[in-house]
Amino acid sequence: MSGGTRDAHRHLGVLPAYPFYDGPPVKPDTTARATVKELLADLDAEGTERALVLPNYGVPDPDVAFGFNELVVEAAATDDRIRAGLWVSPKPADAERTAAALRLAGEPGVRALKLSFLLGGAPDDGSCDTGLDEIFRVARESDLVVHVHTSPGAASDIDHVGALVERYADEVAVHLVHFGGGMSGHIKLVGGRFFDWIEAGKRVYTDLSWSIGFAPYWLAAEIDRRGIGGDRVLFASDQPWGDFAGEHARLGAATGDGELAGLIFRDTFDSLYG
Repeated sequence: MSGGTRDAHRHLGVLPAYPFYDGPPVKPDTTARATVKELLADLDAEGTERALVLPNYGVPDPDVAFGFNELVVEAAATDDRIRAGLWVSPKPADAERTAAALRLAGEPGVRALKLSFLLGGAPDDGSCDTGLDEIFRVARESDLVVHVHTSPGAASDIDHVGALVERYADEVAVHLVHFGGGMSGHIKLVGGRFFDWIEAGKRVYTDLSWSIGFAPYWLAAEIDRRGIGGDRVLFASDQPWGDFAGEHARLGAATGDGELAGLIFRDTFDSLYG
């Protein structure tokens, strides 16, 4: 495979210490980067030729994630290797912050909007409908991809997040981060749902960061068997929550070095994020 790796999902910004799960304040994002210079040094060391960079998040304070939007815009303006994704939220309490974020959608290098229900709200929470409609309207009009976190259970489960694909992905590209996020999500997606959406004309994409070891192999086999979906999967490190070397090795082992690997590690990123 030539042309260098593209990373479709990594974060910028260092989170404050927080007492997760009723424990002492901790800072688990040990490889988080605070500056554009540090980020570029990582890309150089990895040999990553392009990357989509998103605000770091995780502590239950919306101002932290929103506060990194200007930093990722700065990163995209600093180096053409970087594309930026903006943190947004459909929660009514975040409406003013999200409106300010969406005003950055036209900045150079901005290519995505990032949603995660880990900090509250839900795809099927009626109070979020207005916010979701506005986020996807801006994405449609600005030709941006909407990134959505997935993980088993609660509002991030694919059973809930999948409603966004049904509702919006005819017109907006939806990137399902973490491929369902665990055993149940992987089986639901590879077992049919992911391919059903593609066949229905939905603009659905995914990455396999955090995926359980069997999932990349099964997905690659199903792509080969069905003859569709190879252009809907992207490599993502999820730094600092994921591990670039480990994610790259695991996905590379499942896809080899042929056409599918070229799509996943390079070509689909270039066509989707430009």
